[in-house]
Amino acid sequence: MYLLESKAGAIVCMLLALFFLGTWPALLTLVERRGRLPQHTYLDYSLTNFLAALIIAFTVGAIGNSTPTEPNFLAQLAQENWPSVLFAMGGGVVLSLGNLASQYAFAFVGLSVTEVITASITVVIGTSLNYFLDDKINRAEILFPGVGCFLIAVCLGSAVHSSNTADNKAKLSNLSSDYKAGSLDSLKETKGVKPMDLEAGGDDKIKAGTAVFLLDLEKRRAIKVFGKNTFIGLAITFFAGICFSLFSPAFNLATNDQWHTLKEGVPHLTVYTAFFYFSVSCFVIAIILNVIFLYHPVLNLPKSSLMAYFRDWDGRGWALLAGLLCGFGNGLQFMGGQAAGYAAADAVQALPLVSTFWGIVLFGEYRKSSRRTYMLLGSMLFMFIVAVAVLMASSGHRKTQ
Repeated sequence: MYLLESKAGAIVCMLLALFFLGTWPALLTLVERRGRLPQHTYLDYSLTNFLAALIIAFTVGAIGNSTPTEPNFLAQLAQENWPSVLFAMGGGVVLSLGNLASQYAFAFVGLSVTEVITASITVVIGTSLNYFLDDKINRAEILFPGVGCFLIAVCLGSAVHSSNTADNKAKLSNLSSDYKAGSLDSLKETKGVKPMDLEAGGDDKIKAGTAVFLLDLEKRRAIKVFGKNTFIGLAITFFAGICFSLFSPAFNLATNDQWHTLKEGVPHLTVYTAFFYFSVSCFVIAIILNVIFLYHPVLNLPKSSLMAYFRDWDGRGWALLAGLLCGFGNGLQFMGGQAAGYAAADAVQALPLVSTFWGIVLFGEYRKSSRRTYMLLGSMLFMFIVAVAVLMASSGHRKTQ
């Protein structure tokens, strides 16, 4: 079993996790915008997400000798460590619910704002819990100012969303009523026709940020958002953020047993064993819920079936890649947290920096917006850069058990 002990190694893990965890939401958004049902996408995503956990467990988690005090992954499977296993599985349940909810929130609220709100809730609640669970190994005078930066960033993120929504309404209102009506009527006439790929480029590409772009996007996407109450998306987003804020503390309890639930002499779960159980429950919940959603969809999505899912290969490669990125990203985050403290590892919650980049490059978010929106967006990103730097600077070093 490979044990990460250096602070430098932990920071490298955090940075890689930051990139992976900021990229997979963009891939799910890309597939949804091309018209693939989110139930199909999430089933694919869940398969490779679990595969990543298996790869980590049977490679770095199983290599080397196993000792009574430092057992490897295979040795721990036979030990009486169910209290810690249940904490790990509980963390997997809330993460699965959060990821599932955020997939729908991306369509309603937008990739960038969804990530800002959920990440900030995760930091404010989750990082505070991890600080006390980690026996305060992180420097509070640095850690909590970083949490404050996230609070400022979420306020700026809300302002960005409000300003950008007003910009979009202004763009649509500038269209003639006849053209707008014709465009909206055409939404019903293109069923079964493969729409133009807005992300692929070409001479006939619609310019991102225009009113025509917004109307054509609504025609193409799987989750229709026009006419929906704005509070639906915000409610889903806040639910996802609360779920995300709980999974890291649960994993912390699973690997460090701060509440002394294990019997005397039973070693703590290694990060690899805990991540395996964590991923098992995450996978099971995702499969159950998405199979249900195939036949009983939410948010007025069309019904589907397992047979239709197996036949749907459009966008499957992107969904499978998203699952791998998320799985390895979570694994790297936990490896870094075990070495330097889970509160500091929550610096990966600055992933909106990456997601916002993909949102602007791939999806044209904030294109042709007002100067006020651009200023708010720049301020939000600046606060996230400050926040991630401060949280990483608060890293401590965990004492061995």
